[in-house]
Amino acid sequence: MSQDSNSVSPFSSEHVVLSIDAMGGDHGPSVVINGMARFHKQNQKVRYIVHGDKPTLLKLLDKRQDLLNCCDIRHSDETVKMEDKPSHVMRNGKNTSMWSCIDAVREKHAEVAVSCGNTGALMAVSMIRLRKAPGINRPAIAILWPSDNKQGSNVMLDVGADIRAEASDLLQYALMGASYARNGLSVKKPRIGLLNVGTEEHKGRIELKEAHERISEQAENASFEFVGFVEGGDIPSDKVDVIVTDGFTGNVALKTAEGTATMVRKRLSQAFKQTPFAMLGAIFAYGSLRRLSQNIDPRRSNGGVFLGLNGTVVKSHGGADAKGIEAAIRLAYQLAENGFTEKLAARVASSSSASNDADK
Repeated sequence: MSQDSNSVSPFSSEHVVLSIDAMGGDHGPSVVINGMARFHKQNQKVRYIVHGDKPTLLKLLDKRQDLLNCCDIRHSDETVKMEDKPSHVMRNGKNTSMWSCIDAVREKHAEVAVSCGNTGALMAVSMIRLRKAPGINRPAIAILWPSDNKQGSNVMLDVGADIRAEASDLLQYALMGASYARNGLSVKKPRIGLLNVGTEEHKGRIELKEAHERISEQAENASFEFVGFVEGGDIPSDKVDVIVTDGFTGNVALKTAEGTATMVRKRLSQAFKQTPFAMLGAIFAYGSLRRLSQNIDPRRSNGGVFLGLNGTVVKSHGGADAKGIEAAIRLAYQLAENGFTEKLAARVASSSSASNDADK
């Protein structure tokens, strides 16, 4: 089925509806459709509003009739390229699949948007179309970081939505991160840590010390545990469930970890090929190495979430394969099913009210 972009959603309220930008990413729409098909095999409750070039999408869906029947295809003439500047997309992107994808959430046709496209452009379009939620000063990008926790991941935010963060912003990140951990990872009472250069309370910038005090004051009211300052080595640990930091620090940490993981995999591969004995050892260790690879595989937790907007947006890695797209869609579905956007707005509003009352 297909509809014009200005029409209402053809799906009933009993369905979870996701808005998918099929044209974003490095590998084109075929990978996105394959990821959708992978998830659809496990969950037939979801319906999709798919944005992109209609003839191309129909061709890709032609042999997937069961998936096609669950899709509302909305044609877009243009695509946001990875090299496009956010300012250019804001001025000239109304006919792109990305813009249409976000508008489906704005118009309440879908609960959550998913895109592999240009991160800066996606945040810019999301900001101007969805707007900041009441009480939010700066939205944040939250990611799932592989960890030793029983859920297998920690939440970290912000990782690049805004390089600055005042104490009030860090408090809001803590509230949003706690809500995400509860609804995305099923952590009943998340443990929050504030990233710093040391765990001592006298260390760090002034805004960090002030944020430490504010977050501590809100812990009981917002139903989370504040463990205080944490260091970089605690990010993948079982000490915390949510790591709060500014976008500059978070983005540097994320890119450093990605680069280190790539180097480790490359060095291991090289080491096991150096001698016949090493190759034999690799054969015996294959099972353990495969499990290790799966545990650190970023595709298994693919999806950064834009928090603090009037709608939820999941940003998939631009280079994600079908397995990665599947993971991003699964995350979007879980957040939609739990009513995450509404719960997050209610939590921030109640905590802001309590904070204002305390200041009087």
